[in-house]
Amino acid sequence: MANASSEGAAETKPVAGAAVAHAHPAGGGDTAATAAAERASFRDWVERLLPFASVVALFVALSILSPYFLTVQNLSSVARQSAVITVMSLGMTLVMISGGIDLSVGSVMAFAGICGTMMLAGQWPLGAALVGATLAGALWGLLNASLITLLRVSPFIATLGTMGAARGLTLVMTNGMPVVNLPASFGWLGDGNLARVVPVPLAILLVLATLTGFILKYTRLGRYAYAIGSNVEAARYAGIPVRRYLAAIYVFAGALTGFAGMIECSRLMTGQPTAGQGYELNVIAAVVIGGASLSGGEGTVSGAIAGAFLMGLISNGSNLLGVSPFWQQVLIGGVIVLAVAVDELRKRRR
Repeated sequence: MANASSEGAAETKPVAGAAVAHAHPAGGGDTAATAAAERASFRDWVERLLPFASVVALFVALSILSPYFLTVQNLSSVARQSAVITVMSLGMTLVMISGGIDLSVGSVMAFAGICGTMMLAGQWPLGAALVGATLAGALWGLLNASLITLLRVSPFIATLGTMGAARGLTLVMTNGMPVVNLPASFGWLGDGNLARVVPVPLAILLVLATLTGFILKYTRLGRYAYAIGSNVEAARYAGIPVRRYLAAIYVFAGALTGFAGMIECSRLMTGQPTAGQGYELNVIAAVVIGGASLSGGEGTVSGAIAGAFLMGLISNGSNLLGVSPFWQQVLIGGVIVLAVAVDELRKRRR
């Protein structure tokens, strides 16, 4: 009996040892998982800061390379030129977060600007013209949303079609001629200053950016935009009225685009039916540079602003350094490709 007992005890020792041996790999696995999570967190942190770091780096480089860059007049010009693209980027941010895209923004901007300037030329007050242009943009947003949600047309094809339609209607309305003889007071919207220092377009941008940030962070529209962009079917199963919120997103983006059209017309003091050509690429590039994903579910207002100002600095710096406008197009195209490539690499890592 004693021998049996001792044999039993001897048999139990390897089991205990085995348990201890198994415990160590588990602890090691937890440590490895923690380290991987920390690396992923650091990588995400770097990716979020990259657009802002790029703006700062380019700002410093241009300050060194050109003696004209840091002048008040030039910086004010950068703010005014970037404001139009940035305002449009705010709306595009919501669209891309929801998993969509809008190729019609350049044409819609021109259409809305023509509507607003025609009202001004017809002696309508400035406030009414601003409302009219904003509503014109919102109606194109509603049309885009209807094509996408009701007819099930992909956002790319739907907005590609409305891009051509909006541009064609703009040319038909004006017969290809600009709208002129606008009231001098209209120029304040694009070229005026608040307190003699802050450009009016920049002040408008700050208000609209605050509004968009509030929508994304504190309202159902913002939360549902992220949910729809992350997984639209899961959003439907969760009871989110996807069609209704997609319509609201595209209408909001269209309204911002319409308002941006009036800022652009104010800077030019004419309503140009050819305005905004190619702006859709700059707007999309700004949002993607700012951290939004082409597949949806990601994006921030601050990132879109940083991306838009980066594009503005590239354009302004190229002009100051005497770079040909044709090479500027090549440079901007390269930035767009690079931004999309970085987005793809980021998705593969995840």
